[in-house]
Amino acid sequence: MSKEIKIKYFTEEIEKLRYIDGKSDWIDLRAAEDITMKAGEFKLIPLGVAMKLPEGFEAHVVPRSSTFKNFGIIQTNSMGIIDASYSGDNDQWFMPAYALRDTEIHVNDRVCQFRIMENQPQIEFSEVDHLEGPDRGGFGSTGKA
Repeated sequence: MSKEIKIKYFTEEIEKLRYIDGKSDWIDLRAAEDITMKAGEFKLIPLGVAMKLPEGFEAHVVPRSSTFKNFGIIQTNSMGIIDASYSGDNDQWFMPAYALRDTEIHVNDRVCQFRIMENQPQIEFSEVDHLEGPDRGGFGSTGKA
């Protein structure tokens, strides 16, 4: 069953969002303006869209696998979370980017991608003195001889 997402575009210059069935369930997001960045510079890259997500869902926004290779930028928050309440007329989506080299990003360049995920269910925490699972040796121990 598909979910409806209402979308507002802030520019006619970017390609409209589309779901590519059978290829991936991630949807590409594009730069909505030309951006020039020097190494060590931070900028919010406008993505040219605002959306009303279905109730009970959130968007996860991450770089594309080619973003660093093509543009030399990293997303400063590693993964952006956009909840359903960020849905006003002026709530444009942005990618917070940090440049590791001088770079140019042009309108319509695909810089990141998103998918929607159902919100985490309500959970309850129960404090215990011991956990019943096997002890794997602590952080960073996997694969050590």
